[in-house]
Amino acid sequence: MRVTQEGYLHQLTWLPRLFPVNCYLVEEEEELTLIDAGMPYSLQGILQQSARLQKPLTRIVLTHGHMDHVGALDALKKLVPEAKVYISERDAALLAGDRSLRAGELQTPIKGSVPSKIATKPDVLLYEGDTIGSLTAISTPGHTPGSMSFRDQRSGALIVGDAFQTFRATAVSGKKVPLFPFPAMATWSLEQALASAYKLIDLVPSVLAVGHGNLVRHPVESMKHAAAEAGRVLVNGGKVHG
Repeated sequence: MRVTQEGYLHQLTWLPRLFPVNCYLVEEEEELTLIDAGMPYSLQGILQQSARLQKPLTRIVLTHGHMDHVGALDALKKLVPEAKVYISERDAALLAGDRSLRAGELQTPIKGSVPSKIATKPDVLLYEGDTIGSLTAISTPGHTPGSMSFRDQRSGALIVGDAFQTFRATAVSGKKVPLFPFPAMATWSLEQALASAYKLIDLVPSVLAVGHGNLVRHPVESMKHAAAEAGRVLVNGGKVHG
């Protein structure tokens, strides 16, 4: 496991050169918030880094319900039962294995590895604008219908799950990247992902922290370029981003 620190943010990465999977520990004054729970093999690394920081892990926040972001959740919750689990109200259904679409949603099948055996139930259902310690929840649908991003109000860092990837190239979710197309293949709606990408760009983040790939400092220009590339994909597909 590789650890990269940027201010209050600690990026934990497994298989960084082959198939990077990231979780994040966010330091508060007296406690830690974990964002995403990686794969089942991520458990020991999360516990070890939490112990190094010498603060209790009190929150587990999930950006969305895909298996590579919730894989260690059950084991972690058993070992740290006091940690509250947070996920968007919409993606709580995915966490429970329910791929059903709601009325009013784009009727495109939800893609990716949705858990079928996660026993943990969320303690808190999140909505746009909710606060979790120093973090503010931002609704960023596209990769999944209920994907969320989180902005650290102290630093301006954005933790976006799979709304963007930075491995091989910076790209909006749904825009395929050569040699690492997997986030795109698991994306529900490129059109909604692009709208969410522009929403994140407008926040002018100091750091972009993604589910797959390295941290990017001062990322706005690379995010704008990625959004333009995704927009061209939509136009070529007969759709135009408004």
